[in-house]
Amino acid sequence: MTVNSGFTLPRTGTGLRNRTVLAAMTNKQSEQNGTLSKAEIRWLLRRAEGGFAIVTTAASHVHPSGKSWEGEMGVWGDHQVPRLAELADGIRERGAVSLAQVFHGGLRAPRSLTGQQPVSASENREDGVEEVSRELSGSEITDLVDAFAEAAERCERAGFDGVEVHGAHGYLICQFLGEKTNRRSDRWGGDLIGRSLFLREVVRAIRSRTSEAFLVSVRISPQIDNIGVSLRDSIELARMLVDWGVDIIHISCWDAFVGAENEPEDPRTITRRFREAIPPSFPLLSTGSVWTEEDAEFVLGEGADLIGVARVAIAHPNWASRLGDGGYEPNRPPFTPEHLLDADLSPIFVDYMRRWRGYVTDGRE
Repeated sequence: MTVNSGFTLPRTGTGLRNRTVLAAMTNKQSEQNGTLSKAEIRWLLRRAEGGFAIVTTAASHVHPSGKSWEGEMGVWGDHQVPRLAELADGIRERGAVSLAQVFHGGLRAPRSLTGQQPVSASENREDGVEEVSRELSGSEITDLVDAFAEAAERCERAGFDGVEVHGAHGYLICQFLGEKTNRRSDRWGGDLIGRSLFLREVVRAIRSRTSEAFLVSVRISPQIDNIGVSLRDSIELARMLVDWGVDIIHISCWDAFVGAENEPEDPRTITRRFREAIPPSFPLLSTGSVWTEEDAEFVLGEGADLIGVARVAIAHPNWASRLGDGGYEPNRPPFTPEHLLDADLSPIFVDYMRRWRGYVTDGRE
């Protein structure tokens, strides 16, 4: 098995041309009403043309209350369908599988963007957010479950092959999963079974509203201490996800080459620990600091079936197709604005990348 090997998702029989996945990336290129811009479509199609097996959109809010930043893609209204269809058709024409990443920002969806107080599993505050979130009521939670399902249905109608449910990085689903951010005493809180109920209901509702062939991936963070997401719970959650019938478990490692920070005595990588916890045939996608073909092969060797990348794909749209060339060493940051514009980033996206330390020559150092 190599990164260039084809792969078949077992539940649906969906064939992938290789093991590479363009992971979801914030790019701030969507229109004010959540509609995909032509620039964002062009950026994603360039990566599909560049050989990626799966192309994932940026995080897209499923309800107007869930918008977390300017220029964020939305999948909450039918007015967004035509551009979604244009993107899905283009990805398919270029030989890739399309996933729309669906999420809600929760306490990170500020009033300045949504016009309302942020919501979360419990009343929470986080450094850098505008105000304290309020706790969602039970009926509001079920309404948001429906919003996720409606968004997935809308994506399938537009021609997407599936969705990736964003349960990572501290957004609303992750806030429900965390012991520190979910302090509820009702059925939506308590132990892991209760704290994962929101995610379980989202997956169930998506399954009930879409066809058998529609893919459902779930992205989770192995560990986020300040939210109360532990590695032990995340591994147990992965076992639960297998039983819930998802198609891919996506672990967002940040650095796929190291083990758990608080368990230095265990030399296993995070990918290895998840691989050993779930059935060997269950599709596992791992993302985190992969840059070269050697990096990708290492993570495959640790038990991943699929390799997700983000930063390398921003500067190198043909990264996936170049693997296997022999000695391919993609250049590393910093990159000139001209290089990024040539890679089909819009000026807005280039300006956003200037915030990333050391990525753009005239950006943050």
